Amino acid sequence: MSKYISTHWGTYKVNQDKENNISLDYWEKDYYPTRFGLSLTEAATDHLRIKQPYIRKGWLKNKGKSDIDRGKDTFVPMSWDESLDIAANELLKTKNNFGNSSIYAGSYGWASAGRFHHAKSQVNRFFNHFGGFSSSYQSYSYAAAQTILPHIIGLDLYSTLDEHNSWNALSDNCELMVMFGGMPLKNSKVSSGGVGKHSTQEGMKKCVLGGTKFINISPLKNDSPEFLNAEHIAIRPNTDTALMLSLAYILIINNSYDKDFINKYTVGFDSFAAYVLGKKNNAPCTPEWASNITNIPIKKIKNLAEKLITKKTMISMSWSLQRASRGEQPLWMGITLACMIGQIGTAGGGFGFGYSAVNSTGDSFTKIPWKSLPQGKNNIKDFIPVARITDMLEKPGETFDYDGQKLKYPDIKLVYWAGGNPFHHHQDLNRLVKAWQHPNTIIVNEIWWNAQARHADIIFPANTALERNDLMLNPRDPTIVANKKSIDSFANSKSDYEIFSGLANRLGFESTFTDNKNEMEWIEFLWEESKKIAKDFKINLPDFKKFWENGFYEVPCPDKKKIMFENFRNDPENFPLKTPSGKIEISSDTIESFQLKDCLSHPSWFEPYEWLGKINKYTLHLISNQPTHRLHGQLDNASDSRKSKIKDREPVLINSLDANKRSIKDDDIVMLYNDRGKVLAGAILSEDVMPGVVVLSTGAWFDPNYNLNTEVHGNPNVLTNDVGTSSLGQGPTSHTTLIEIKKASKEEIADVMIFNSLSFKENT
Repeated sequence: MSKYISTHWGTYKVNQDKENNISLDYWEKDYYPTRFGLSLTEAATDHLRIKQPYIRKGWLKNKGKSDIDRGKDTFVPMSWDESLDIAANELLKTKNNFGNSSIYAGSYGWASAGRFHHAKSQVNRFFNHFGGFSSSYQSYSYAAAQTILPHIIGLDLYSTLDEHNSWNALSDNCELMVMFGGMPLKNSKVSSGGVGKHSTQEGMKKCVLGGTKFINISPLKNDSPEFLNAEHIAIRPNTDTALMLSLAYILIINNSYDKDFINKYTVGFDSFAAYVLGKKNNAPCTPEWASNITNIPIKKIKNLAEKLITKKTMISMSWSLQRASRGEQPLWMGITLACMIGQIGTAGGGFGFGYSAVNSTGDSFTKIPWKSLPQGKNNIKDFIPVARITDMLEKPGETFDYDGQKLKYPDIKLVYWAGGNPFHHHQDLNRLVKAWQHPNTIIVNEIWWNAQARHADIIFPANTALERNDLMLNPRDPTIVANKKSIDSFANSKSDYEIFSGLANRLGFESTFTDNKNEMEWIEFLWEESKKIAKDFKINLPDFKKFWENGFYEVPCPDKKKIMFENFRNDPENFPLKTPSGKIEISSDTIESFQLKDCLSHPSWFEPYEWLGKINKYTLHLISNQPTHRLHGQLDNASDSRKSKIKDREPVLINSLDANKRSIKDDDIVMLYNDRGKVLAGAILSEDVMPGVVVLSTGAWFDPNYNLNTEVHGNPNVLTNDVGTSSLGQGPTSHTTLIEIKKASKEEIADVMIFNSLSFKENT
């Protein structure tokens, strides 16, 4: 009977030879599998695995007082008993001396696709039993959207994603899909919680066969798959809102917008229209005005406006748009533009936020709220928006704005991180490294000697999904997978559950944390509880033993074509939105009451704090998009990602015009730099990126050379600015970054050391 492993990037068959060596193969039911996932087995056994607990030498010497050696120090190997005793004592001492709010327990949802070994659930359950912790809210992927969507359409982000028009509805009805930020197919290779069958490519192809035309509005031509044959409109980064405002201007001036839809389903249009026409002490949002901002010819803007209203049009916005200065605005404006076109609630039109961002968006599935690990209640109310970690560490007790509230940063003395990696996700990493020195203690559960491990005090070696049993039970995927343990735990590594159980034992609440269940008992509990939930959806899950033996179960999918806001459109009185007005809020009285200078009562144009419309010494705009050969920083140490490097560095795409001006050739090692830092990368000349823009994907493991004051591997977040989208959403603004680039001299180049197990010293 076959074994399977399900990950955020796909489900694979586990093969085992006569010597008990394992390898992964594609699951035959997944017609569009992810190649880089095959290298999980080699990453799970490579020389970068952490073999036993370690404690930083300087931390031991200073008895837990903060110092400035994190990232530069050596480590002392410890036994599990010693290290758990020390960590438990430090947790208890911090709680008794400073209170639970002084503990920040960080995690991130991409750590494991398993339902039980979901790192954030384990973290939350442990610390809630310990009395609570300061937490984070939002996701780096779409923080601004999470904050503003409830104000505009009355839905949280996840409900919005679940309700998107399905590909089978679009393929039969959509005539034009306008893609602000493109729809890069590589992004859809993943889904948080796990992927059974990849469906996005098939959905896109159905649309092409159905006659849908595509327009890719992006600085990158390859933000749209070739088979879409999309018209490409090159746009300056961060200026999509200006383009959309000018399209609204044309529709208003020509009296060609859908007034019936506006009057019946929206509020606040008149105030917005006054702004668009320049009646609020602002410039009118004319095509000429927008052309100067976006660098798109006036004629193209006018032609685009005509196409919008003569077709069944879907306004698609990528998640990347809102990871920028004033990132709330393009999303709000895109929804407003869709309102003016008037096709929201129909099969062929409306708006989308995240088609091809993850596999599940646009898929047909029955969303079932499967049972998750009970986490208890957090008694500590202190929290931060997730992208404000550095601010929190730098500014304890200071006040900050968030979604109309005045909040205070907690005074953090201890950080515990399990799952995720702030040295991948966060911005301005040089600033983070300095702030990371402030807490007294940093504890991590980590698999590999990556930057997070090397900047910690107490390191517990965690294991991979191949080394434990679990369930892939994703509410947004119709495949349930039995993740069966395929290899023994590497060296002395343990699961997060085992690590937290050991700590709970020393802190006096092991029985309440474990509920006296082992791993398989928890998994069977989750299955049995989910069977009860499934019955409410008229689905009869099989007996657990039968499911576990078979290896997977496919939840029946409905044939119904999903249409976002269909009920609202058909009957707005009985199906109002959960906004104050019950309608789509083009202008929001709630947001107006916050009296924010950087987010007004309606969609507006705000000049980005860095952009190509106002350049000085840094003349290129850096886009740090999602990588092709890994998920974020996961599997960067595996062969698929390693082979994509140029002279061991992450590749950077440069338009040939920009490269020629700087005497840069293919495969040159180049330096990207600004006031925040310096990064080395390998040059690739490409016409897929517009002049004035360079592309350095995220996920290269952070590898600073402190002697050269340079990150040598190609991590773009050394260069990105750690400033919130606005005082409303406080999301990350990684896509608002100006840099300069040059060919690196021999003196400026150092070897990449992050994949070298000897690049740090272990005291033995």
